Amino acid sequence: MKFDQLFSISFQSILTNKLRTSLTVLGVVVGIFSIIVVMTILTMLQNTIEEGFQFLNKNTFQIQKWPAIQSGDDWKKYRNRKDITLEDYYRFEGMMKNVKNIGAYQGNGGRIIKYSNRETNPNTYVVGVTQGVYPSLNLEIENGREFRDSDMKYSTNVCVLGHYIVEKLLYDVEPVGKYIKMDGRRLRVIGVLKKKPDFFGQTLDNYIVLPITTFQSMYGKRNRSVDITVMANNQEEYASIIESAVGFMRIIRKLEPKEENDFEIFSNESLIEQVNDITGPIKIGALVVSLIALIAAGVGIMNIMLVSVTERTREIGIRKAVGARKSSILVQFLIEAIILCVVGGLLGIFIGIIIGNFAGSFLNAQSAVPVDWIIIGISICIIVGLIFGTYPAYKAANLDPIESLRYE
Repeated sequence: MKFDQLFSISFQSILTNKLRTSLTVLGVVVGIFSIIVVMTILTMLQNTIEEGFQFLNKNTFQIQKWPAIQSGDDWKKYRNRKDITLEDYYRFEGMMKNVKNIGAYQGNGGRIIKYSNRETNPNTYVVGVTQGVYPSLNLEIENGREFRDSDMKYSTNVCVLGHYIVEKLLYDVEPVGKYIKMDGRRLRVIGVLKKKPDFFGQTLDNYIVLPITTFQSMYGKRNRSVDITVMANNQEEYASIIESAVGFMRIIRKLEPKEENDFEIFSNESLIEQVNDITGPIKIGALVVSLIALIAAGVGIMNIMLVSVTERTREIGIRKAVGARKSSILVQFLIEAIILCVVGGLLGIFIGIIIGNFAGSFLNAQSAVPVDWIIIGISICIIVGLIFGTYPAYKAANLDPIESLRYE
């Protein structure tokens, strides 16, 4: 018999026993659903996190005192490190040659910005920057201008606003040229930055940018360690630029050859790798639990198929009597098992994606479809069908036709 004929017979047999088929498929649905719903949520979170971490430009890395991601009591290990100072940055800048861009910045949170009789909540972040930071951190001017050398040299009272502050305070006026107040300092707005995508439903534009010298005149040079950004000319030079940066920083911080680095280097890619390291065990755990559920479903499929073989013993005997080969009987029952698994898998995938996206929406994460895990899920379904359908199919194929015809 041709494959399409075997497939048609298998499909008709499944449709004939709707209740049994439904109960068998349900076990597979639960197993695949448990994989897909978890992976959908994790994919949504991961995509949102990765987009939020794209604050550094391409071929750019950052040097700072603290690790980008900390866990547990890690901060105790790093708190005694020396701060990176603005003087360290200027010395480092003089050493680094043949790079596309280099800059430094410091930050301070919890500030209130005032304009006229309006003010922001006390959660605005203020950042002091050198000129080289703009391209490194993907800061694009929408209106106005960037800082000049004179702004840095003379610590002028000028600022560039994030889009959120403009929407909150200066929504009905042209912001460039207006004066705002922060911590008793009157600052002239010279530019507005382009809006950035929200991160888990929270704005990333609630900040004000000052020349780093103005920032230090307001909050002190030792307020916080300086972060340094370096942009390589291209991807080919990227690794060697990092090696040079590490060597120069070790010289500046007077580290002995055997001492470990007392600073951290990270990029968008390294942050994403750390996120993957965190979500990896969760994915493995979800896969293990789901495999256990699928094995249970596979045992159920094998039992149902054995019952089906017993019920259809006379049918098998008649087919063999009129010339059906063992291979045809074997393939027919294997197809039935695989169809049951694949149908259950597709239903589990469909329900898992819908519920996963629904659950992820409460976290303000971006909608996602875990394509790779859908492929994995369908592959697992086919494998489960083959494994647990083989014995019933083998038993059906090896039934004695004479004894089968006598079966009542």
